[in-house]
Amino acid sequence: MIFDVTTLVGFHTVVSLIALVAGVIVVFGMVGNAAMPGLSALFIATAVITSATGFLFPVDRILPSHIFGVVSLIALAAAMLGRYAYGFAGKWRVTYVLCVVLATYLDAFVAVVQTFLKVPAVNALAPTQSEPPFAIAQGALLVVFIVLAVLASRRFRPLG
Repeated sequence: MIFDVTTLVGFHTVVSLIALVAGVIVVFGMVGNAAMPGLSALFIATAVITSATGFLFPVDRILPSHIFGVVSLIALAAAMLGRYAYGFAGKWRVTYVLCVVLATYLDAFVAVVQTFLKVPAVNALAPTQSEPPFAIAQGALLVVFIVLAVLASRRFRPLG
């Protein structure tokens, strides 16, 4: 392994946070019909790195995080095709939008999970992540991203 686990966790966390912030900005940009090519490239690159590095952690079985990683990598591949190979043509515009929103949502979902695991005050509200505060937080997050997906898919019309 190139990194020890502590270094890998730090790198993975920093890249994940960059991907999450960039993704949220890109999603809101799409809602406002802004293509943001540089920030979109940053999001895609850091989101791919985030998902890929998630597979480097030493585990003895497939975890939900691995499934999220695979789904995210598939979504990011489709987003790259929509943007870079097909230039938003036809259905590729909506494919790009929905895949970017999905990949950003998955990053945000994991951020909420990690917040409930690692932040003592938040962990006290849902120590096993089966309590109502956790479900409410994740449910609200899902609703927000569904609304953003609908708005972005309707409003994002990049010149091509």
